[in-house]
Amino acid sequence: MSTVVQPQVPCILSDELEDFRASVRSFAQAKLAPGYLDRALSDETPREVRSMLAAQGLIGVEVSPEYGGQGADHLAAGIACEEVARADFNAAYMVFSSTVEGCILAAHSPLADELLPRIVKGELKLCLGLTEPGSGSDAAAMSTTATRVDGGWRLNGEKTSVTGLPSAHMAIVFARTDRGPTGFLVDLEDPTVSRQRFRDPGLRPVGRGAVTFEDTFVPEERLLGVEGRGFGLVMKEFDYTRSLLGLMAIAVAERAIELTVAYAQERTTFGRPLSEYQGITFPIAEHLTKLEAARWLCYRALSLRIAGRPHTKEAAMVKWWGPHIALQAIEECIVIHGHVGWSDEMPLQAMRRDVSALLIGDGTPQIQKLIIARDVFGREPKTRTAAPTS
Repeated sequence: MSTVVQPQVPCILSDELEDFRASVRSFAQAKLAPGYLDRALSDETPREVRSMLAAQGLIGVEVSPEYGGQGADHLAAGIACEEVARADFNAAYMVFSSTVEGCILAAHSPLADELLPRIVKGELKLCLGLTEPGSGSDAAAMSTTATRVDGGWRLNGEKTSVTGLPSAHMAIVFARTDRGPTGFLVDLEDPTVSRQRFRDPGLRPVGRGAVTFEDTFVPEERLLGVEGRGFGLVMKEFDYTRSLLGLMAIAVAERAIELTVAYAQERTTFGRPLSEYQGITFPIAEHLTKLEAARWLCYRALSLRIAGRPHTKEAAMVKWWGPHIALQAIEECIVIHGHVGWSDEMPLQAMRRDVSALLIGDGTPQIQKLIIARDVFGREPKTRTAAPTS
């Protein structure tokens, strides 16, 4: 008979992580939440917010202490993204992007000693260039090329839908060499590089755009990892980023519900508070249940990553489901608020626009469901065996 092994603390986060959550939430609610709406309606990059995040150790939160970071694990990074997003989704994207980019540089760049301290201090901002005009979710079909020359490489091509591009100093760019997709660290201030900003409804302070490279020289030391291994590098990071983005969407929806619960307790109709009607309270209960379930799926994906176990399926699940149920919850909150919810005088519309960006970034819901289905059914269709004849 097999022996049941009892885990030390089953299915809950440690006291240390909960203390970290309380600290981040206290900071974010006091310093970031009050100005969220004004910032969300502006195209200006809030540099003061990045400075505040850096001072709190939330920029590059996983970077090793030897470079000035906290050396946090994936769960702590997820909690940081979650709690900052509860106050300001755009500020959370700064935490998210710096965490992921810091991990990439630490693992794959010979310039990590030079660049990581600058990232942690908020002095250096990076962005990720993967998507192209002719290849969105099909990242392997990239047409941007990198040709080897003396001392490095020459890049030619275009990347689009690059989040954070307008204010970035450097970009992690993936281009095709003779050996396959390869990662490079590219200086965006180079005169051979040109940028175009998009006009988006949400995520406005972060910004998004397209960048073009025309014989852009990239020194040898700015190669990321091994030539020809770039596709595996970025696909591995997607399993991480999708879990973090799921937590961010969930936190925004929960904040919208908090605002709505307070409103329903104060607003009266037909002589009674809205909070006395099951038509109001039951949907809120349903949304909170779904959001809590999705949160723990995010934590499971991050825990599997920490343990070195496969988590591609779980990450894909939270990437399509998290934003999906978050948007449903936010829209319910808008309806409960009535005409007030349709106004930019409240943050609900800004929340809805910001979270809707996650329907596209890091892979659409259709791509996530394809990943899940492949895990269940396999990548290749089975050959049907002909029925025997008599």
